[in-house]
Amino acid sequence: MKTLTELLEASLWTKTLSREQRDRVEAETSLKDVAAGAFVCRKGDPVENWIGIVHGLVKMTSVSPEGKTTTFLGVAGGGWFGEGSLIKDQARKYDIVALGPTRLALMPKATFDWLLDTDIAFNRFVIAQLNERLAQFIAMVEIQRLLEPDARVARSIAALFNPVLYPAMGPDVQISQEEIGYLAGVSRQRVNQALRVLENAGLLKVEYGGLRIHDLEGLRSYGT
Repeated sequence: MKTLTELLEASLWTKTLSREQRDRVEAETSLKDVAAGAFVCRKGDPVENWIGIVHGLVKMTSVSPEGKTTTFLGVAGGGWFGEGSLIKDQARKYDIVALGPTRLALMPKATFDWLLDTDIAFNRFVIAQLNERLAQFIAMVEIQRLLEPDARVARSIAALFNPVLYPAMGPDVQISQEEIGYLAGVSRQRVNQALRVLENAGLLKVEYGGLRIHDLEGLRSYGT
């Protein structure tokens, strides 16, 4: 299981921190382990932390009054999320659920605000992060509305390898077909069919408990 130090080493925003800033961030950021299927936070909760994924995978999701569940996106290992809610100082607008055993890094709001108030490079990182997240949401709408299931699966997998949002991702991802289905908005059975198509195309390899990516650019452009 990875450590907080490893997460900070892999994070883009730590590269410009001074030794004193890095020490304070590490001292004030705590770790929390959550089980597969457990809530990381719930819609309506106060936003008290900026959250990093040391290890694992979470989904941002919402449930309608009628009980229909919509998954917005996944946040993979090495990623940080919740900066928008922290800046707006509003209650959480969605549920966060762990798709597998996940270790979280919880940076208190006070530490996040201190970095915003004192570090120009951190401000630039947050702006870039918000811009990248906006692009991800726009791409998600395109995927859901315009693409057929095989392409939706391919693009949803590729989204987990965003180099800005998830810089620590390697070629392997531990994810089940059911979890891919949540992210792509298709059934597990349809994911299975899509993965066979993508594997036959040489874009990925289905392995026990996850995937190995062979052609990330091919996944990103699949269906165009």
